[in-house]
Amino acid sequence: MRVLGVNAIFHDPAAALVVDGRPVAAAEEERFSRRKHGKRPVPFSAWEQPVLAARWCLEHAGLAPGDLDAVAFSYDPSLVRPAREMGVHDPYDDLRTMYARMAPGLLAEALPGLDPDKVVFVPHHVAHAASAGLAAPARSCAVLVNDGRGEDASHLAGRYRDGRLEVLAAQRLPHSLGLFYEALTEHLGFLRSSDEYKVMALASYGKPRHLDLMREAVRVHPDGGFRTDAIDWTALCPARAPDAPCTDVHADVAASAQRRLEEVLLEQARILHEQTGERTLAMAGGTALNCVANTVLARRGPFEQVWVQPAAGDAGTSLGAALHLGAREERPRWTMDGAALGRDLDDAEIEEALRLARVPYERPDDIAETAARTLAGDGIVAWVQGRAEFGPRALGHRSLLAHPGHRANLERLNDVKGREQFRPVAPMVLADRAPQIFQRGPLPSPYMLFVHDVAPAWQDRIPAVVHVDGTARVQTVDPRSEPLAARLLRAFERRTGLPVLVNTSLNTAGRPMVDDIRDALECFGSTPIDLLAIGSFAVRR
Repeated sequence: MRVLGVNAIFHDPAAALVVDGRPVAAAEEERFSRRKHGKRPVPFSAWEQPVLAARWCLEHAGLAPGDLDAVAFSYDPSLVRPAREMGVHDPYDDLRTMYARMAPGLLAEALPGLDPDKVVFVPHHVAHAASAGLAAPARSCAVLVNDGRGEDASHLAGRYRDGRLEVLAAQRLPHSLGLFYEALTEHLGFLRSSDEYKVMALASYGKPRHLDLMREAVRVHPDGGFRTDAIDWTALCPARAPDAPCTDVHADVAASAQRRLEEVLLEQARILHEQTGERTLAMAGGTALNCVANTVLARRGPFEQVWVQPAAGDAGTSLGAALHLGAREERPRWTMDGAALGRDLDDAEIEEALRLARVPYERPDDIAETAARTLAGDGIVAWVQGRAEFGPRALGHRSLLAHPGHRANLERLNDVKGREQFRPVAPMVLADRAPQIFQRGPLPSPYMLFVHDVAPAWQDRIPAVVHVDGTARVQTVDPRSEPLAARLLRAFERRTGLPVLVNTSLNTAGRPMVDDIRDALECFGSTPIDLLAIGSFAVRR
């Protein structure tokens, strides 16, 4: 069965193609349009249609729109209630619902040959749940979804068995953990619905002085649902202008909200474990990208294993909707073992592009050795290799790399990317070396979705990746699935004695992650990067 999944209602529009229960391609529209999060310059549905991503998915698989058995749309307009009932005043509500109802015709127009009758609406949180529960390593698992909102809800808790979802709880709007966190994100001067991770990073600089108030405002129900009362954020701290500095007062409010979020998720997990008795918890929804909270669940929660979908945000609902629809026809047996589902790079195409751009380049015997030499000399390397990652994390395919042994490289990389200096960067480490260096967190950690304590003996050896609280957001590299990245890490260790590299996404502030050859050349040309390692080729500053 050939199913195209589509997220086109909320931020991060994306498309994913699933054939016979297995994903063959998935990509966010921003990687093609170059508009971050798929935000339209003038709102209609507010977000782009993932037309370019859908066309690429089909092209990659050698399929035409008419070859599809179904199109799974990760939003069901029949579930939407009037705004006054939901208590959420979103200016795009009516447009969103109208757009969803028009979706079959719009998709057929954008993908000539597609039969509009093949479009099926999948509830937003069911799509989130499927992206985790049908991809997790355990065939039977509990599943937890929390985000800003879907059609009329913000949460789903349930269980997957034999590819079938049993919903055990769902929280209706206006109560929403995601909207609670988004409101603070906006008050702190960041972008709503996209910059929540900045609040998480800022929280580590503060103290949870307002935790009692947060506990009063956010309360968990016995079934795992919850109530979120409005908070007058101005009474806690002044609103911050986007270009103003963050103060201790702002950090304390962020720390209080972050701590309460962790407590609520832990309560939800305990209730869900009592209901299901499952050993594995699979998670998706934007809240599941909060790696600090994920770690609290892994350390203190009742589940033996916590697995998080690497594309846990709304982009991942395209994959989840397609998996959900495919599971109706067949029992899925696929387990997600990597996020490299996007566009690939071909050496012949790379070389032709370099020639057309009149960029001097070389083709070394081993690009890993060449990059390791530059990194050991404290150069910054743009590492563009293989298929692009699906989801918000750079996992060694579209990465900016640096030496972790120099503390100044944190500030240096944030300057290169043009972002706030409180933002941390992450370590990339060989899986077999990780337990010696990183403690009290789930290992392996291939998707950079948990934090770990950095062992005291290593904190001064890799200071660039150690956050202010002594933790690091780790990405482990398995040589079996990522042989080139593993070779790079080994080559760097031979030269420096350090089996770790700084890894952050290859992009600048306000821009999507680099995806294709042109993106890589533009980023390299506009930033002080020392070496572009793209495919088998090296381009030097």
